[in-house]
Amino acid sequence: MKTTIASLCLVLLLLFPDLSLAKAFMSKSEALKRAFPDADRVETVNLFLSTAEMEQVKKLSGLLPDSPIFTFYVGKKAEQTTGYAAIEAGVVRTLPETVMVVLNADGTVRFTEILAFFEPPEYLPAKRWLDQFSGIQLSPDLRVGGDIQAISGATLSAEAITRQVRKIAAVGSILLAEK
Repeated sequence: MKTTIASLCLVLLLLFPDLSLAKAFMSKSEALKRAFPDADRVETVNLFLSTAEMEQVKKLSGLLPDSPIFTFYVGKKAEQTTGYAAIEAGVVRTLPETVMVVLNADGTVRFTEILAFFEPPEYLPAKRWLDQFSGIQLSPDLRVGGDIQAISGATLSAEAITRQVRKIAAVGSILLAEK
C-alpha cells in the first residue's frame, strides 16, 4: 500500500512538476495567533448573507461572493474586540492561493498574509507588496492601478489578492454595521 501511494505521488510530481513548488506557509491556528497576538480568545462568527447583503457586497467591492456563508474570526481581549480576520481561497491563474485579511475594529486593513500559494514561486507577491494594504480602507481606489501598485510579471497574483481584500473588506463592513 505504501509503495502504491509513493508511486502515485511520484507520477503526480512528474506529470505536474509545479506541485512540488506548492507551498503552505502557515496553518489556520498559526495565522490566527499572528492576527490576534494580544487576544485572550478568538471567536468564530459565521455570517449568512441575505440576497440584499450579497448585492451590497457586490456594490461595495465589485465582486459577488461565491457563497452567502462567510466566516470571520474575531479577536477578543476581555470583552473588547481587537480586530477581525477572514481566510479566503481563490484562484490566481489556474491554481489556488489562500489569503488571510485582518481588519482593525474600524474596518481598515491591518495586514494581509498569504497562507498558501500553489502557483510557481515567481508569481508569489513579496511581503513589501502586501504591506500596501496596511491601513487602507475599502474605496473605489482599492484596486491594482489605483492605491495598489502592480507587480511586474505577476499581474494575476496582484489582481487576485486585491479582489480578496476588497471582498473581505466589504463583508467586514456588513459585519461592523450589524454590531
